[in-house]
Amino acid sequence: MQIRIFFEDNHLLVVEKPVNVPVQRDRSRDDDLLTVLKNDLKIRYEKPGNVFLALVHRLDRPVGGVIVFAKTSKAASRLSDALRRRALERKYLAVVHGTPPEKQAVLEHYLVKNQRENKVFTVSPSHKKAKKAVLAYETIGQRDNFSLLSIQLHTGRSHQIRVQLAACGCPLYGDQKYGQGVNRPGQQLALWAHSLQFAHPTKKDVVKVESLPPREEPWVRWPTLHDND
Repeated sequence: MQIRIFFEDNHLLVVEKPVNVPVQRDRSRDDDLLTVLKNDLKIRYEKPGNVFLALVHRLDRPVGGVIVFAKTSKAASRLSDALRRRALERKYLAVVHGTPPEKQAVLEHYLVKNQRENKVFTVSPSHKKAKKAVLAYETIGQRDNFSLLSIQLHTGRSHQIRVQLAACGCPLYGDQKYGQGVNRPGQQLALWAHSLQFAHPTKKDVVKVESLPPREEPWVRWPTLHDND
């Protein structure tokens, strides 16, 4: 598995997650990104014993793009705290069916996850297991009854982007779980972790990394997306 590395030092490892690769070991037993990176670090730095590498945030299996791991416990703790304080800025690109009700808006829903089905549902705020989910989106392109959105997460709920946009009547291109009525089997989910920005856990520097989706359907409908690539 070839993994693109954007940034690495003694505390951090920022890489591009390939699509359809789990971030960590799951029931499928397929190769997962965390294990692959640990093995790579062990080989590259000739480390004896176990390699420390901590997962700070997650991406759904079908989603590709930028993700950060912590190489020390100090970095893991400080990045997790930044995530809780919403000081770790995460932006995504998404292609959705149709046109969102507003060109840009903040979406707020309450979600519940059915663990057995691995599916998330919108519920009323009064639901005893409801978790608040908030994101901001901006429509940056429209073509062929599809919209290209830039999305900033304010919370990090499971399947959040997919569920909230489907609830607005704009399911993601290729989403078989939340857009079965408009997507064909085999289509790749068009959700990409585009950028991360956060304060370095041990320095004063700001780390900002950007990743672009592949030059393939449906992203190629917007050629300017890769103009500066």
